[in-house]
Amino acid sequence: MILAAETNESLAQMSNTLVYSSMAVYTLAFLAHIAEWVFGSRSKVGRTAAALTGQKEAAAAAVSVQVKGAGGTTVLDRPKVVTRAAAGARDVPDGPGAAGGTVKGDLYGRIAVSLTVLAFALEAAGVVVRAISVQRAPWGNMYEFSTTFSTVAVGVYLAFLLAGKNVRWIGLPLVTTVLLDLGVATTLLYTESDQLVPALDSYWLWIHVSTAIFCGAVLYLGAVATLLYLFRDSYENKLANGGTPSGFARSVLERLPAAATLDKFAYRVNAAIFPLWTFTIIAGAIWAGDAWGRYWGWDAKEVWSFITWVGYAAYLHARATAGWKGRKAAYIALIAFGCFLFNYYGVNIFVSSKHSYAGV
Repeated sequence: MILAAETNESLAQMSNTLVYSSMAVYTLAFLAHIAEWVFGSRSKVGRTAAALTGQKEAAAAAVSVQVKGAGGTTVLDRPKVVTRAAAGARDVPDGPGAAGGTVKGDLYGRIAVSLTVLAFALEAAGVVVRAISVQRAPWGNMYEFSTTFSTVAVGVYLAFLLAGKNVRWIGLPLVTTVLLDLGVATTLLYTESDQLVPALDSYWLWIHVSTAIFCGAVLYLGAVATLLYLFRDSYENKLANGGTPSGFARSVLERLPAAATLDKFAYRVNAAIFPLWTFTIIAGAIWAGDAWGRYWGWDAKEVWSFITWVGYAAYLHARATAGWKGRKAAYIALIAFGCFLFNYYGVNIFVSSKHSYAGV
């Protein structure tokens, strides 16, 4: 018995070491992402030269079609294919990415991704070792939830990259958020590994909480894309109206995907995860029925989960409603994600509810 306790304590310490090690590597990834943005920031002369070169290449690559008729030969230019996220969207091409199209910037970007993969592996190992030390699902309190949440968020991001999606622009805000999340978890939310209270000791813990964590990770990526969409949309509006953005705005925002691309990405991930968030709430209600003998009791956590669901339902409805697309729908999406964050941090820390027994 004593030997088992000592073994579990050693595993818990190993888990902590792995989490701290991942934080160190995430810091290196953060610096590499910063270097990617810095070295990808070209001077005005460089941007002008690149623009002129691009125009020449586009002219050289243009394909003409000859159509012979009775009256002679007519030359037609290749038609331009434009993809829009919504009706009325501007025909603006995506930016070159954080690397700015430079070799050195791209090198640092690749280094940042490699470091992110290593940090993800270390943090995932820490989560697994924590689960082994407590012999249960590793999300019985806010510390465990936070470490698992950041692990899943990074995992989803890496899965997008592995699938060939151009989402490296998420890397810097993602790594920054993960470092903040782990910093708060290890300093303010840390809880010694312990067994669960009887109400939480259920197979529904694996189902309900795991889906909640995954949904939160995907909703986070959607929120980042939505926020960047608002900045990029303002930037494009200013250019369209003849305005002159600041040098910093040009250096950063011109390298992001177009506003229509960011808007489309945010909508797709939010729409794709919404059914799973619906299932998460239903699974929580079923678990509540097993644990407390009622499916719904207007507990604070239940209420704010439902408010979050309503927020994203309103966002999806707004996307399908004329006059509410674009920025108005984006504001609703950010409010909905704010409700998700309050449901996690605010309710657990500031509100007394039936979900408070697990501690922070």
